[in-house]
Amino acid sequence: MPMAKRNLAFSDVRKEDRDEVHFRVKGYGPDARELPLLIVNLSPHGMMARCDEAFETGARIRVTFPIVGVVVSEVRWSLGGRIGCQFDSAIDLASYYELLAMMVRR
Repeated sequence: MPMAKRNLAFSDVRKEDRDEVHFRVKGYGPDARELPLLIVNLSPHGMMARCDEAFETGARIRVTFPIVGVVVSEVRWSLGGRIGCQFDSAIDLASYYELLAMMVRR
């Protein structure tokens, strides 16, 4: 029984709220080709984006954000023109809130 509680706590810790945005950025796929992305939601640790290409889980992409620059991320899932990515390194909160403010202003 204690193991189940520990697993539940672990999954709750990993769940993170995302901020809804609608912002276009340039990305670069594993082959280094330019990849237009529409960021749909964002957190300091990851994002969901719309894109025209399908990716394998585990693919590595680079995303160029204003304010924070290039963020390397791993595709965690890809479905129907959408991808979910986890950033290799979290965006620091001060930069994240500055980025978020800029994204929602437009």
